[in-house]
Amino acid sequence: MDSAEVILAAMKNNPEMPILTAHSNPYPFSMEKSESAIAKLAEAAQVTGNTEDSETELPKVFDRTHLDDPRFEDYSKILKPRTGGDLSRVFPPKICSWAPCGTYPSPFKSNPERFNLGLSFVSDEETVLVDIIGHVTQPTASREFLRAGPRETISFHPKSVKAAIVTCGGLCPGINSVVREIYNTLHHLYGVEEVYGIPFGYRGFYSPEIEYIRLTDKNVASIHHQGGSHLGSSRGGFDLKKIVDAIEDNNFNQVYIIGGDGTQRGAIKIHDEVVHRKLKVSVVGIPKTIDNDIALIDKSFGFDTAVEEAQRAIRSAVVEARSAQNGIGLVKLMGRNSGYIAMYATLASHDVDICLIPEVSFTLEGSCGLLQYIKSLLKRKGYCVIVVAEGAGMDILKDEVDMSKRDASGNIKMPDIGLFLKDRINSWFSEQQGIEVTLKYIDPTYMIRSIPANASDCLMCGLLAQSAVHSAMAGRGGFTIGVINTQYSIIPMHELCSRGRIKVFQVDVNSRMWHRVLATTEQPDFRA
Repeated sequence: MDSAEVILAAMKNNPEMPILTAHSNPYPFSMEKSESAIAKLAEAAQVTGNTEDSETELPKVFDRTHLDDPRFEDYSKILKPRTGGDLSRVFPPKICSWAPCGTYPSPFKSNPERFNLGLSFVSDEETVLVDIIGHVTQPTASREFLRAGPRETISFHPKSVKAAIVTCGGLCPGINSVVREIYNTLHHLYGVEEVYGIPFGYRGFYSPEIEYIRLTDKNVASIHHQGGSHLGSSRGGFDLKKIVDAIEDNNFNQVYIIGGDGTQRGAIKIHDEVVHRKLKVSVVGIPKTIDNDIALIDKSFGFDTAVEEAQRAIRSAVVEARSAQNGIGLVKLMGRNSGYIAMYATLASHDVDICLIPEVSFTLEGSCGLLQYIKSLLKRKGYCVIVVAEGAGMDILKDEVDMSKRDASGNIKMPDIGLFLKDRINSWFSEQQGIEVTLKYIDPTYMIRSIPANASDCLMCGLLAQSAVHSAMAGRGGFTIGVINTQYSIIPMHELCSRGRIKVFQVDVNSRMWHRVLATTEQPDFRA
């Protein structure tokens, strides 16, 4: 039976079976699920002369020289060979490139009766593509990152590992889930005996009044059910020399750093200093930002929980607004530089009339202004619900921004757009329109960020933590773990942080997602 017959027979037994190219085939094609499509693929293989069976006995796909062939007109998209060059494979460094390392069999391989992860080892030949949507008339180029997962061999003997975990920056749902799963993976899967928590962020490494926390089964048992950070967190406190001195003096050889954009930039400096000192230390970053504004990755942990909890605030605003004559519900959500939480919460609620985000400027006065539109909504439906991201409208408040005032992380202290809108809306209606309105202002920021992670975030946190440990044990350093196109990936820190979050990972106002928001709210353009 030839390869085409094998596939057709399999399709008859399982019509929904996806058909994939062989590992050695450089011409990826879109997945088709019908017998006719598979038959056409087999015919295409004959046309192009690719008649040799692949290692998995699947027919090879035709190349781009046959795109005009009428037999293939039913294909909606055909991906062509990926080009090489600078946008190719981007792998994190191996510790053995600057410090001596051993090679040991994974405990999942040596003890398969207990650890069935040995059935799913990931090879360093497996990569994850960043850009997965191609165009039929253009070559498809994409960066590739290593796929995360357990390796068959490891570079750290588990009994020699002394690990440190630190959480930095603001709170976010899921931090404790990540900490707990890092410990569980190190201790229960790899047999690591010494895992320490560093209290209160970077300063916990070197502050004499702060003691490290020896993590045990008992003290991490239920922390994933709690909000906040079991280890404590703080902004600032970054002193490179003191931190790396503490790492060296305490013989830590794996350091897991959980934090946002600024924290990851600090992690890069720690990694670079470790390399400079030729220390056998794996510095691992796990991105954390409730705003979901870290570049490259699909989303950050805690984001789903934040959107879900934001619904409660929006529902409260809806109830308050509907229950009053000329009622206005105003909800301020997180998002200094990007409006992802506001955007997704608006789409999920289907109750919001106006969504304001940092990426889209707006005016207050005039026929196209926000205030006139609120007035028209009150006249038409009797109430209005507004969601505003904390970084929206900064062009309106630019005179109130003091560039010299910054928090411990170096972020500019922004004026409160929520309170500003509350006061301005109330005064405009009462003083200029002679209309009495009832405005209820809700700011759930600290409620949202301090709650435990929901189910989807708990799952994500666990997989991020496991992937981080697997990659560190395999001898990689200077990387972060993130989800790219649903696949857990090993991303070099320099690649992640060289792409500024403010410029790269804001809401794309030309995207279908933002257009869905406009279609849902039916809000106009508030720009003059």
